[in-house]
Amino acid sequence: MTEAELYTLYKGVYLPSHLHPPQSLKYYEDFTFRPDDVIIVTYPKSGTTWMQEIVPLVMSGGDPASVETLPNWDRVPWLEEHRACVLNLEERPSPRMFSTHFHYNMMPPGFFKVKPKVIYVMRNPKDVFTSSFHYYGITSFLVKPGSQSEFLHKFLDGKVMFGSWFDHVKSWLNAEDKQHIMYICYEEMIMDLKDSVARIAQFLEKPLDAEVVEKIADRCLFKNMKQNNMSNYSMVPCEFIDQTKSEFLRKGIAGDWKNQLSEAEVEHFDAVYKDKMKDVKYKFVWD
Repeated sequence: MTEAELYTLYKGVYLPSHLHPPQSLKYYEDFTFRPDDVIIVTYPKSGTTWMQEIVPLVMSGGDPASVETLPNWDRVPWLEEHRACVLNLEERPSPRMFSTHFHYNMMPPGFFKVKPKVIYVMRNPKDVFTSSFHYYGITSFLVKPGSQSEFLHKFLDGKVMFGSWFDHVKSWLNAEDKQHIMYICYEEMIMDLKDSVARIAQFLEKPLDAEVVEKIADRCLFKNMKQNNMSNYSMVPCEFIDQTKSEFLRKGIAGDWKNQLSEAEVEHFDAVYKDKMKDVKYKFVWD
């Protein structure tokens, strides 16, 4: 099926219509934020599921029930998705935890008024591409990726769900009120998960002792998280996500793009990256 059949064009970017009906987008536009809300913001396939595991554990002081009793899409729901409308989020006690894939300039008015805490996770776009290529192939609500070179052109042109990776990252790096935003890279978390958990806890003003930090980091190692049925998407019917083709939590590594992209594709990707990111001052781990 085509983009026209499966996607809604919203504020200039494609959203899968199945997950984002008009009423859920309206719900998000009118959403009442609180100053102590915590919002995980990512471009898709940048470590959202990982952060949906870490943040509840930090907020609960390491209590495993925080990630074992609710699937992650209800535990840290996406505010733009249809599920948000039925979860009575306004009744949840503070501090509430949410996710979004929205660009900074797509955020609703209430967000800018209240300035809740944001954890913005970035990942090497070549790995985002690789992960997306596998993911698009197993879902029924996304346009099939086609050949790798076809999908690469779509990805680099932003003709994929949630638009351009470059626009997304730049919009959040250029956000105002940066004191409310923590920037972290997927690769930093892979290199030193304990340190990342400690930094996240500090940002969220949840002081944790070293033992709890270690316990959370261990629990959030990819191999352990993969065993959590509330996080590995095993509860999603295979007509939506067919994990017999490729697992939702696939490898959880940095640098898998080296197994995926040809030399010519890497060159092309690098040229586009250099051009699009030339004015960005942020020092990425992968640069």
